[in-house]
Amino acid sequence: MTLSGKYHDFYQEIVSFIPKSRIFTDPLHTIAYGTDASFYRLIPKIVVWVDNADEVSRILKLSDTFSLPVVFRAAGTSLSGQAITDSILLVTSRDWKKISVNHDVSLITLQPSVVGADANAYLLPHGKKIGPDPASITSAMIGGIAANNASGMCCGTTDNSYKTLQSMKIIFHDGSELDTADAASQNAFRQTHGEMIARIEALAKRVRENQALHDKIERKFKIKNTCGYGLNALIDFEDPIDILAHLMIGSEGTLGFIKEITYKTVPEYKDKASALMIFKNVKDACDAITILRTQCRTRTANAQVDAAEIMDRAALRSVEDKEGMPSFLKTLSPTATAVLVETRAPDDTVLNENIAAILEKLASITPEMPLHFTKDVAEYTKYWKIRKGLFTAVGAARESGTTCIIEDVAYPITSLADGTLELQALFEKYGYTEAIIFGHALDGNLHFVFNQAFDDPKEITRYESFMQEVAEQVATKYQGSLKAEHGTGRNMAPFVELEWGEDAYVLMKEIKTIFDPKGLINPGVIINADPKAHLKNFKAMPITDPLIDKCIECGFCEPVCPSNFLTLTPRQRIVANRRMQTLALNHETEALEAFQKQYQYDGIETCATCSLCSLSCPVGIDTGALTKKLRAHQIGTLGHGVAGFIADHYSGVLQTGRIALSVVKGVNAIIPDSVMRGMSQGLRTLSGNTLPLWSASLPSGASFKPSVKRSGAKDKVVYFSSCINRTMANPKEKSGERSLDAVIIGILEKAGYEVLFPEAIDGLCCGMPFSSKGYKSEGKQKSSELEAALTQASLNGTYPILCDMSSCTKTMMEYFTTGLKVYDPIEFIHDFLLSRLTIRQIDDPIVIHTICSTRKMGLAEKFEKIARLCSKKVTIPSEVTCCGFAGDRGFTYPELNRSALRHLKAAIPSDTTLAFSTGKPCEIGLSEHSGLDYRSVFYLIERCIA
Repeated sequence: MTLSGKYHDFYQEIVSFIPKSRIFTDPLHTIAYGTDASFYRLIPKIVVWVDNADEVSRILKLSDTFSLPVVFRAAGTSLSGQAITDSILLVTSRDWKKISVNHDVSLITLQPSVVGADANAYLLPHGKKIGPDPASITSAMIGGIAANNASGMCCGTTDNSYKTLQSMKIIFHDGSELDTADAASQNAFRQTHGEMIARIEALAKRVRENQALHDKIERKFKIKNTCGYGLNALIDFEDPIDILAHLMIGSEGTLGFIKEITYKTVPEYKDKASALMIFKNVKDACDAITILRTQCRTRTANAQVDAAEIMDRAALRSVEDKEGMPSFLKTLSPTATAVLVETRAPDDTVLNENIAAILEKLASITPEMPLHFTKDVAEYTKYWKIRKGLFTAVGAARESGTTCIIEDVAYPITSLADGTLELQALFEKYGYTEAIIFGHALDGNLHFVFNQAFDDPKEITRYESFMQEVAEQVATKYQGSLKAEHGTGRNMAPFVELEWGEDAYVLMKEIKTIFDPKGLINPGVIINADPKAHLKNFKAMPITDPLIDKCIECGFCEPVCPSNFLTLTPRQRIVANRRMQTLALNHETEALEAFQKQYQYDGIETCATCSLCSLSCPVGIDTGALTKKLRAHQIGTLGHGVAGFIADHYSGVLQTGRIALSVVKGVNAIIPDSVMRGMSQGLRTLSGNTLPLWSASLPSGASFKPSVKRSGAKDKVVYFSSCINRTMANPKEKSGERSLDAVIIGILEKAGYEVLFPEAIDGLCCGMPFSSKGYKSEGKQKSSELEAALTQASLNGTYPILCDMSSCTKTMMEYFTTGLKVYDPIEFIHDFLLSRLTIRQIDDPIVIHTICSTRKMGLAEKFEKIARLCSKKVTIPSEVTCCGFAGDRGFTYPELNRSALRHLKAAIPSDTTLAFSTGKPCEIGLSEHSGLDYRSVFYLIERCIA
């Protein structure tokens, strides 16, 4: 994008203190990085990844100087359009995420890019957690959680960001800063911003003197409310610094930037029980919730009820056919309504008391099914899976090209039943037949989900009329909240005055002016004079590819993506593909070709195709599969010819590879690593980065000559050594170290197995080296050859089959057509070897890496169990998901591996000397970036049975 005028001048200023690699003005990155989880789209002119507070401060000063609007973004999981702009977007760097706690862990201090779940993982060993618990907590960042006052199932109105705020550090519109916990900072701020302080004090005084307004504010914040600014700060506090800090909570980035926040922590109890209560109708369910809220202890330190989630019959029907759902869901009456109740306690005795109290209070209501609490983790996890699968069930079933919308309202608890029934009537009136209702009913908070098209004026009119009636019903008739926890954004900005009335709305406009005199910080959000703002700038959702058409662009996939700090995330790749489809439909050939050219590296070459995104995606979208499909489309006749030749002569190709690796290792024995690295980098640069980059962890060639005993043992196992393990030795191989096949055979024989091999193993391959690059037919050819050989060797599966690499096992499970079972190293060790071997736990600290295939096969917990049986001290780096080596991309695109593992070394305790995984390519990359020599988990087993 060509910048002009003030934007050009602004750009010239910021490049003096921010690297150009973190500033984006091109069509690909502005639309990709400019996307959030809402159904609105604005494309920024400039996107800046900001690393620290100084950069934010200097940019805000420049924004003020040039009078250019600026918007802040953390994870971009907000739903109401509050994190988009057509001006300047500041995205907080994923590495701006320091965490610290005080001596008794009663306080936790967090930088803006800390993911909520990471904060809780940090606190878990201390029996604590942060208060806010949004459904997006595994991807949402603290900056956004605080700025939206995001809540969730359990925190209610007592443990949200507003109530658990201890202090914060703020950067204001003019670049000035305030630390609300520091007396010197407060005093300095009072001196430099005396007028701002005085105006805040005057606002608070006006509210105290207006009893009707005071009472309105007090009443409206007894239920969840994120519509408009947090006016409760004006009645809850007297110190203007406290008022200021609490106004920042829920301000959606319109008043300033939260560079750090300190929360009071809350207890995280391990003893839990849940009950899926089925009532005859909505009224009975809401009556039960009213009893729980008014007659049981809730939202207190010793609460009897921690959560009560309502689900109407339509919601239950949307998931009743899903795998793992209780069979009784299909037998419920047409009006049945569920309430999922959870109680937590510090010990089992108190937990039992809570259960008894709840059941006693509800005895006056006759349910459709008997009420029953369970403490069984598997059982209550199934119940919560129902609740958590509702949004995705509707989203996944929607017509391609439509948008899945989730709205968020709250009623006074006494009006919950009437409000819910009227919402259902509105669905019927406007033809939203697929709509469902669920939500955090203990706080009067309901979510309703429906599918909507925005490419037809009639559809937009339908949406407008529907939302107008919803707004009048919730805000006027029942005096509820139009946004309970998702924030006002652009979506509800036109209705803020309707909900609050003129007197309160005037206060909100004054607050905006006090904090942001020029109106440059996130304009159009919360305060917006355009009554049609919610009907503009809808996202285009063109039908693009069945693999991605169900994507709702929520961003849940982003934290696990290995390229999320380097190029694009899965969500951003999908956004880019939708944009290319739009350009194609509009016949914008030149723009499309330029976009495709830039997407090649960011979208295709640096996608690891690990597919971890599919595990985090609410609707199971596998962006890696899309990348493989795109790679396949780019392969010509020559490419397939070469791949076919390799597939047909695989044994010889592998032998050539062994020789080449050994030659390179031989040269390295003479030339120091530093010189080798420099030579390799020079050649790679001269080749235009087409030559692979040498690394010190590059193995020598392997010598695969397995030696087995023909013992005649009754128990036999077929051992398939992957082509990579047959070709490559271990990274940084030690003198005298036994080969992997020798280690595995030794363990199997010690466990009483006779080891068998498939015929002609030298030429066998699972097909992954071909299919991952888009050569599907060649990959299928190799997979079929292997399936036939393993079927024969195992006598049609009579003998278990072990593969020594997880990713190959996963590929076989996807490609094999006969149902032949092949065991991954983790599954085989856990299910076949632990019961046959005596494991001696070692004192040596170890670190393990669960590779993507192991995660996708659901074996991560078994790997951890094996590791903890073997060692007294096990480290599992939480910030490392996919290593980014991606087969051979660690050589051809080493920056992907380096970026994915940038936090690995720091996460490993200094006394750790042993490291284990289940995939050779991953072990090469892990060894290169950790300072340790990663080995197959079988080396750990060998050490523990020696």
